[in-house]
Amino acid sequence: MNPLHYVKCVPAIKPAAIIDNASATAEVIDCRGFDFALIVLQLGATDIAMTALKLQQSSTSGGVYADITGATFAAGTGYNGATLALPSATDDGQTCAFMVDMRGREPFLKVVATFGDGSSGGFIAGVAVLGLGKLPPTTSAGVADGDVCLVI
Repeated sequence: MNPLHYVKCVPAIKPAAIIDNASATAEVIDCRGFDFALIVLQLGATDIAMTALKLQQSSTSGGVYADITGATFAAGTGYNGATLALPSATDDGQTCAFMVDMRGREPFLKVVATFGDGSSGGFIAGVAVLGLGKLPPTTSAGVADGDVCLVI
């Protein structure tokens, strides 16, 4: 079994115009059928700190989303146990990630990514890589909607 055959890549935050004093438009991440989610967020140029960077969950796609305890960069716990901090105005190009064990969680996730009020604001985009699927996708579109280049 190749574990890469049991993944799916979906948008978390699609690339968009600069965001100032507002939240990015987050996509619903449907994790049904997958045990793990890795959500990778890429910051672009920014002149202001973020005021929120967290995950929320819901039992239905269009339902009410609630914060996941501890799933925040505002004093959440990092990979090595250190206390996390929100990205600052000087964190251009920084990559931030959430690693989520989906077992026992609500199946739908959303990222909340909010920039403060700066001169221009900041850019952010992100993708969720869902892993340990119950069944492998049967088409490349089942892995990524832009197709897959398989390198063996």
